[in-house]
Amino acid sequence: MADSKQEETFKVVDRRLFTEDGQLRRDVVEQQRRDEEAAQKPATKASSISSSASSAQGKSGAASANATAPAPLAEAAQPSRGFQLLVDFLTRNAAAMLGGVADPRTGQAYLDLDGAREMIDMLDALRETTQGNLAQVDEDLLIEVIGSLKLTYMEVSKAAADAMTKKAKSKG
Repeated sequence: MADSKQEETFKVVDRRLFTEDGQLRRDVVEQQRRDEEAAQKPATKASSISSSASSAQGKSGAASANATAPAPLAEAAQPSRGFQLLVDFLTRNAAAMLGGVADPRTGQAYLDLDGAREMIDMLDALRETTQGNLAQVDEDLLIEVIGSLKLTYMEVSKAAADAMTKKAKSKG
């Protein structure tokens, strides 16, 4: 029994895509190339089969073989409830910092323009990072939320600046 424990080993596989320098790892690039070649091989076989079938069927068969092109390999992204919850969380925090929630101690609207700007910037970074990888519904939600928050931020910051100007004029 002691011998079997000594023979048990495990292998650690580094699955990170990038090196410490931020470059794609060589084995990742090679794996992507192999995956692309593997994806092209079935398409090549299918096209050779359809071309031999079309030559046997004549011109009408060739037209129908060309009409049935292979579908793209990548499926469209599905909407993600987790992503939508993340966007909702960041949006609610930004809205709260823009005066959407009253301070429980004072009852006054809580305004933190710097914090709201940071939340909006986070949503912008999320949009840039996930561009092309989201379901259309998620992408539309993110664009709509960012646009709405930016508009609200501009309105609130302008109103705050006007209030500060009026306050300064009344003191002076």
